[in-house]
Amino acid sequence: MAVSCQSLPEVRRSIIGQTLIFASLTLLLSWSCPALGKKKLYIGALFPMSGGWPGGQACLPSAQMALDLVNKRTDILPEYELELIHYDSMCDPGEATKLLYDLLYTEPIKMVLMPGCSSVSTLVAEAARMWNLIVLSYGSSSPALSNRQRFPTFFRTHPSATLHNPTRVQLFQKWKWTKIATIQQTTEVFTSTLDDLEARTKEAGIEISVRQSFLTDPAPAVKNLKRQDARIIVGLFYETEARKVFCEVYKEKLYGKKYVWFLIGWYADNWFKIKDPSINCTVEQMTEAVEGHVTTEIVMLNPETVRGASNLTSQEFLNQLMSKLGGKNPEETGGFQEAPLAYDAVWALALALNKTVGPLKAKGRRLEDFNYNNRDITAEIYRALNTSSFEGVSGHVVFDAQGSRMAWTLIEQLQGGSYKKIGYFDSTKGNLSWYGNDKWIGPGPPADQTVVIEVFRFLSQKLFVSVSVFAGLGILLGIVCLTFNIYNSNVRYIQNSQPYLNNMTAVGCMMALAAVFPLGLDGHHIHRKQFPVVCQFRLWLLGLGFSLAYGSMFTKIWWVHTVFTKKDDKKEKRKHLEPWKLYATVGVLLVIDVLSLMIWQIVDPLHITVEKFVREAPKGDLDVLIQPLLEHCSSDKMNTWLGVVYGYKGLLLLLGIFLAYETKSISTEKINDHRAVGMAIYNVSVLCMITAPVTMILSSQQDASFAFASLAIVFSVYITLVVLFVPKSVTTVPVLTFWGLYSIMRRLITRGEWQSDTQETMKTQGSSTNNNDEEKSRQLERENKELQKIIQEVQVLFCTSLSTDSRQFLRTY
Repeated sequence: MAVSCQSLPEVRRSIIGQTLIFASLTLLLSWSCPALGKKKLYIGALFPMSGGWPGGQACLPSAQMALDLVNKRTDILPEYELELIHYDSMCDPGEATKLLYDLLYTEPIKMVLMPGCSSVSTLVAEAARMWNLIVLSYGSSSPALSNRQRFPTFFRTHPSATLHNPTRVQLFQKWKWTKIATIQQTTEVFTSTLDDLEARTKEAGIEISVRQSFLTDPAPAVKNLKRQDARIIVGLFYETEARKVFCEVYKEKLYGKKYVWFLIGWYADNWFKIKDPSINCTVEQMTEAVEGHVTTEIVMLNPETVRGASNLTSQEFLNQLMSKLGGKNPEETGGFQEAPLAYDAVWALALALNKTVGPLKAKGRRLEDFNYNNRDITAEIYRALNTSSFEGVSGHVVFDAQGSRMAWTLIEQLQGGSYKKIGYFDSTKGNLSWYGNDKWIGPGPPADQTVVIEVFRFLSQKLFVSVSVFAGLGILLGIVCLTFNIYNSNVRYIQNSQPYLNNMTAVGCMMALAAVFPLGLDGHHIHRKQFPVVCQFRLWLLGLGFSLAYGSMFTKIWWVHTVFTKKDDKKEKRKHLEPWKLYATVGVLLVIDVLSLMIWQIVDPLHITVEKFVREAPKGDLDVLIQPLLEHCSSDKMNTWLGVVYGYKGLLLLLGIFLAYETKSISTEKINDHRAVGMAIYNVSVLCMITAPVTMILSSQQDASFAFASLAIVFSVYITLVVLFVPKSVTTVPVLTFWGLYSIMRRLITRGEWQSDTQETMKTQGSSTNNNDEEKSRQLERENKELQKIIQEVQVLFCTSLSTDSRQFLRTY
């Protein structure tokens, strides 16, 4: 009994010792054996709960939902548990730098970093490679992040902002816009996006005519858009700045049926109704200003009812997220639209880590062996993410070579204060799915600029027809005069007027009148390709017509002046000047014109030029302007050529006037119509010297210019033909009219008076030399013979053509 009592404490001590040993072994086994507990893998995350994009408000609950589901799954990382360590970056790179330091230098080790906001992701992704960390962003759209050399370990479930640009270009082409404007907030994400858009629009033949940017105050940029008549405007800025921009848009009236704004689609649905102390516009004013704008938004929620890797449909995900948010209004919750991307980012990471377990095990490695110096595990995670492909709540998740998400683009339009889906665009295939429910304030999509309607100014047809009739009658008159001159070329009076020169004058006048027709032809009558030919006809007809008509008259007056203003000893020789020399003079003038015109057309040919006038606004509220245009015949050095031609012709005209004045009192038989020629030269010279400068001044007024030039041609030709040919026809027509009889009698009287005067002079000049007397005697003989011929002509006319009226006239007088 005593022995038993003594051994009882020993037994108790033995039992307690065994129990302690068993507990220690159990604890030790639980630490060393994976089957007895899950190892934790840590994810460092930065969720912006405030700032320019408070996306963490919805993205953080979404990521936690995904973590809970992943950790409950037995087929995904069964030996591990994912835990999220997160901070509020406030979408500020400065704050993110401090938080990144805390994440990296505070236990435990993080395997992956998950930042949001492009500016924060840029900082994190650039630094992460120094710690061999994979970066997986859920809310970064900066195109600058699609750079594998700068960000070698970066992935994102949020597509690049450049994914909007193919959609925008597709819409520009759909609505036939070739000119756009841009306004951007000065940040890297928007600058790089705009650079990409500029490259794509240039490739598509679309011009960015205005490019404005601002840092904090958008007022000057918006005013510049208004000043430069921007119509199709792409805006790239954060939501807070969007309210400032559209307040200024309202003030500048840069909205309505003439304008279309393209904005980013990830703003809250009621972003323009949120009260903002930084603007002084009411909700009603903001609503009016934003009406009708178009947004392009990456498809962040799978439109199809399919169950993906998480075994949830997109609608079931939204219901669970709303429950987790506690009934908050989605429109007032930052990042609500990006929440599916954060959800799928966690699933992409979990699936990638799960995929690396096998390859690492084959190498004798485990995920828990990861540290910031282990590149092998990082490389396995990179390969797994790079080959990811699964159905998520945001759609099909797959990454391109730069680590950016590839997705569809949703196109929406604000109609009646709410966004309506109007289409989708698949940039990978270039397919545009269009609903056709786009709605515009005006009758349709506005023009990309003020529509300028080009209207050519044509010559008045009434004026052209009227002048053409006069020109045609003038050509008929020229034909009559030419026929008359040729038919009566054997009549002495006609012979003494140098009929071949008169024929040249008639032909030249007809050519000048023919130039009136091409002078009035424009785009109303002929095709534009034929216009240079018409220009050539104008130039050659006028040039050669002037040389023939004026040159022949100038030759006559020059010869008379040369003969009768020289010394007496040379007069006799010059009185017998051969006619061929006169024709040669005209030929020289004609050759000079031909050579000069040929050189002009070879060196600097005439072509069509279009003159533009000040744009005119039509009546009514039409978004159009009228651009008047006028076609001209011109060459590159038109003024130089005109100066040469006008200078040469002007000298001829001035010399012709001088010669006509000098010979006005001279009478000669060789050219008996030189006084009429002088009168014609006066008229032609005055009209030409007035018309040439006036038509140059009035060149922009097609009616006035044509009327002045054509009527000057018509009047000068009519005057020339009447003055040169009508007196000859009255004198030589073999029908005795009153005026014909009067002309013949006047010639008889004139010859008689001259003869009597000559006789009286001979009587009073008794002291004259014998040579002078002989010369005067010969002259009197010639005059007597001419008088006899005239008397014979009168007798014949009286006998053969005396009319009844003429007889009555003779009886009366």
